[in-house]
Amino acid sequence: MASPDGKKAFITDKEELKPGLIIFRRTDVQHRNWYCRVKLPKADRYKTVSLKTSDVNVARDKAFDHDADVRFRLKHDVPVFNRPFSQVADEYIVKQEQRERGGEITAERLRKVKSVISNHLNNYVGTTQVHLIGQDRWDGYPSWRRANATKSLRDYVSDATISFEMAIFGGIMNFAADKRYIGDAQRFRSRPALKKMRRDEFTPEEYKKLHEYARDEWIGAPQENGSAAKLSSIWYRTVAYNFILIMCNTGMRPTEAKNLRWRDITPAKDRDGREIVVLFVQGKGKSRKLVAPASVSKYLDRIRKLSKATKPDDPVFTTITGKLNKSLYDETITHLLKKVGLLEGSSGTPRSIYCFRHTYATFRLSEGVDVYFLAEQMGTSVKMIEEHYGHVNTIKHADRVLQGIGGWNPVEPEDEAAEAKASKAAATRDKAAQPAPPRRGRAKGKRPSQR
Repeated sequence: MASPDGKKAFITDKEELKPGLIIFRRTDVQHRNWYCRVKLPKADRYKTVSLKTSDVNVARDKAFDHDADVRFRLKHDVPVFNRPFSQVADEYIVKQEQRERGGEITAERLRKVKSVISNHLNNYVGTTQVHLIGQDRWDGYPSWRRANATKSLRDYVSDATISFEMAIFGGIMNFAADKRYIGDAQRFRSRPALKKMRRDEFTPEEYKKLHEYARDEWIGAPQENGSAAKLSSIWYRTVAYNFILIMCNTGMRPTEAKNLRWRDITPAKDRDGREIVVLFVQGKGKSRKLVAPASVSKYLDRIRKLSKATKPDDPVFTTITGKLNKSLYDETITHLLKKVGLLEGSSGTPRSIYCFRHTYATFRLSEGVDVYFLAEQMGTSVKMIEEHYGHVNTIKHADRVLQGIGGWNPVEPEDEAAEAKASKAAATRDKAAQPAPPRRGRAKGKRPSQR
């Protein structure tokens, strides 16, 4: 049987039972069972169902039953169509691709969404019908995610990672609800409580150990088999060592380091005439300028001398051939941390290059840098600094915390100036944290300077 345009038609023995409801057989299958097609009221959409019978009378009865079921579902806001999660996720990706082309999200964001869906969410609920995904599957994702990841530097799953993945999981479920594949009750508006991650920075003693070992013993050390170090190995170790120094003295995010170009580096002087370097960094969809000591300029110069990519638009952190190093020397640095015995932090979790940023924040706070200036420098919020680095202030102000405890000496007179300085800084933070008072109207007959 052919259609008017010459293409083969797959529908045969078509019978209309009522407007919007037909039964038919298919020519593209071996059996003679009937199907029905129900048109959704007030919509240009159809639901096709296999009736699993070759008896036309039974098929008619079943078709009317399905028609009634569709109308009941629509009336009571019950999903009409059944789809596996993976199919809905594919549709969600198409929407995200449209958003990326329209400039609503970045290409990097789209890449991460696709990666989370293909590598994790589809493995978890990909074959599950989306309308069967309930609160238990939602709440069970963190435990499943941790249980299905190996505990190594690359595969360790942080709570921040799980939270990000669940945001995508929730976005797909919201998309399904918007498309009426599921009911509105399946929008998961809250995530399971996840503990705050303790940031594993390096202590001053650990940092000194890492720095000295890398400089004095590691860069030119022989290979594991005892042979002399290869030139490529020396190159990567030298660049990785200077990369660590740069990260610990700027607080850059890894993404910002990947995006850093030579044109983004500018020498400058502070108001007292001291040499500094200004870095224009970009990441997380935002950009900012951060300042660093002159020593960072020296570390950058070392890398420039070794690099085969030194044009203004070239990336700073590259491979030995001059291409962007997307891993930021991850394997090389892991090797160093293992050799020096610092791969795991105090919390027992493997350290990553992000720990250099935490080290920077901890050292700056320990030196008394105001939390508001630090938040601006690091491109983050005061709240995040206070949440994740509050322990630094507790240690720094131990004299105040322990005041009055037996055996604890009060502040000596010669320390009063330092104490006064610390109190003033604390007062500044407290004042800035308070909401601004409501504005009062201008007094009649008075200029602003007379108020």
